[in-house]
Amino acid sequence: MRSRIEDKKKRINPFIIVAIIVLTGIGGFGLFQLLHKNDSNQVQEVADIFIQILENKNYDKLGGVLEEKSYTALDYTLDEVIDKYKDIFNGININQIHASKIKLEKINNHEQELSYQLSLTTPLGTIKNVKYHAKIIKTDGNYLVKWEPSLIFPGMEGKDKVAFHDWKPERGEIKDHHGHGLAINQDFKWVGIVPKDLSQGNERENRLQEISQTFDISIDEINEKLDQSWVKDDLFIPLKIIESDQAEKVPGVSYQNTKQRYYPLKEAAANLIGYVGKVTKEDLDKNPTLAEGDMIGKSGLEKAFDKKLRGKSGGEILIVDEQGNEKKEIQKVEKEDGKDVQLTIDRYIQKKAFKHLKGKAGSTVVMNPKEGGLYALVSSPAYDPNKMVQGVSQQEYDKYANDKDKPFISRFAAGYAPGSTFKTITASIGLDAKVTYPNKVRKINGLSWQKNKSWGGYSVTRVSNVQNVDMRKALIYSDNIYFAQEALEMGEKTFRNGLDKFIFGEELDLPIAMSPAQISNESTFGSEILLADTAYGQGELSISPIQQATIYSVFQNEGKIVYPKLLDNKSERKTKLAITGSTANKIKNYLSEVVSDPNGTAHSLYNQQHQLAAKTGTAELKMKQGKKGNENSFLLALDTDHDDFLLLSLVENYQAGSSATQLNKSFIDELYEYFQGH
Repeated sequence: MRSRIEDKKKRINPFIIVAIIVLTGIGGFGLFQLLHKNDSNQVQEVADIFIQILENKNYDKLGGVLEEKSYTALDYTLDEVIDKYKDIFNGININQIHASKIKLEKINNHEQELSYQLSLTTPLGTIKNVKYHAKIIKTDGNYLVKWEPSLIFPGMEGKDKVAFHDWKPERGEIKDHHGHGLAINQDFKWVGIVPKDLSQGNERENRLQEISQTFDISIDEINEKLDQSWVKDDLFIPLKIIESDQAEKVPGVSYQNTKQRYYPLKEAAANLIGYVGKVTKEDLDKNPTLAEGDMIGKSGLEKAFDKKLRGKSGGEILIVDEQGNEKKEIQKVEKEDGKDVQLTIDRYIQKKAFKHLKGKAGSTVVMNPKEGGLYALVSSPAYDPNKMVQGVSQQEYDKYANDKDKPFISRFAAGYAPGSTFKTITASIGLDAKVTYPNKVRKINGLSWQKNKSWGGYSVTRVSNVQNVDMRKALIYSDNIYFAQEALEMGEKTFRNGLDKFIFGEELDLPIAMSPAQISNESTFGSEILLADTAYGQGELSISPIQQATIYSVFQNEGKIVYPKLLDNKSERKTKLAITGSTANKIKNYLSEVVSDPNGTAHSLYNQQHQLAAKTGTAELKMKQGKKGNENSFLLALDTDHDDFLLLSLVENYQAGSSATQLNKSFIDELYEYFQGH
């Protein structure tokens, strides 16, 4: 008799067995699929992290994705790999790293290939689509990147390095219209110390004392430089830059050659030419094409023309072996030296104009009245730009900064009330408007005048008590009352319409920061007093010496304004008609009499060998009517022999014996002599 168990065995359905087998197979395949999917996810994750590390330069995270045996087999530690990336990408300043065309391809169950391209920006520019290939391998159940040096730059192997050679361009020079240098590149010497050459004990102290006295460097400053963290006994420690011919043999001192910007005219052209200096962090933030250590224009024309003068840096990035031998070029850009800038400035005239101001606060502009070229733009007092380049001490800088006469101001571009020189413009507008005419006589009594009692305590004053005043006498004696009365008769509308034909409100095409010339603070005078004051060059007029010279160019050009230019680029002159030719010639003739007539305010400039027209002027800076204020002295001088020059000079707060006329008397004679010789 069979057991029940045997009966049950017999009754097991074969279909169940098949189903179990099928289910088992499906489960195994699912498990296989799951494991395969987990592998793919892990590979993708490792690839993504590795790419992110490269793009973000988070090299400290490389240990989480690199396979250890791959770099140890090449005799690298993880720290050495990380440092290698940092030294290259941070040291060279490689940024804006972007990956593209990222692709994973399976090689076998334990290995996949990661291919990608990197675009990056170096100090030399952008490198696009550098192709990389990396292997991601399975080790101890984890997928990691198999590292090799070619993952830094393709072509690297073993202990190869990356070298960056920076080729600095030579800065273009600034020259006058004869080609003479105003800002040049010149050989200098670095004064320095190699600590071991200082000896020991008392001998060391004696040598430091001699160095301090010889080169005007304080002992504290020398010791501060010697105490820097990087200093070693056999290293050259730079102290100061000096001109090559000043180098002398001093115990303990060494010299190294260097090239520096040099300004031959020194203070005489400082405010015009400016100076260069090292870039600051702010400069680097504003201009990503600059690099640390670059020299850029900091002020004046050096700043205005910096891009042209500076040129473009070049260089090369190379793969080199351990000995520094070149193996492969990664990037190469040729440097472009800066371009020279040639000005209309004349070195001789600039230097002489500065000298004749004798350090007084003021400005002199000398212009070619026919072509508009500016021969001289002088501001006094000034600073020595060579000190700014070679290293100005704090004491020297403080002396400049605290000087009450403000040597950093470019006075040739600053606005001033022009004083009595402006009477020439009022007379011109009156003549063209048929209000003023040569034989018209005004009867004026006394040294002060007011229109009526509505003016209150205000009155117009004059220097000479001449009763019957026509235009000729008004210009010769510089009569404020005459011109105030002429402007009031013209009325504001006529007077302003005449002024609007000049350059008020215009931006001049010059590489110099300068506010437009101003007639008044508001669009109307708002009072007869302000109209009267404006007529003789005061009121709210604000005109820079450059703008004044431009305005007065009408008298040597048949009534046309000749616009000023500073670049000697042979461009055609720019003009516009402001007054009629007949009016311009009448005024010029009267200005000649201001010099030739013994009563003329500019008679001290008379020289029978030359034909000079001139107008003097003062602008009083009054705090209160009836109180004597500081006076600015002006001189307008026109060569009427050959129209070789127009001179406009200003002296601030002048004292007896130092008016613009007195300071420029011998300078005008030198100008005539100079132009006759050319």
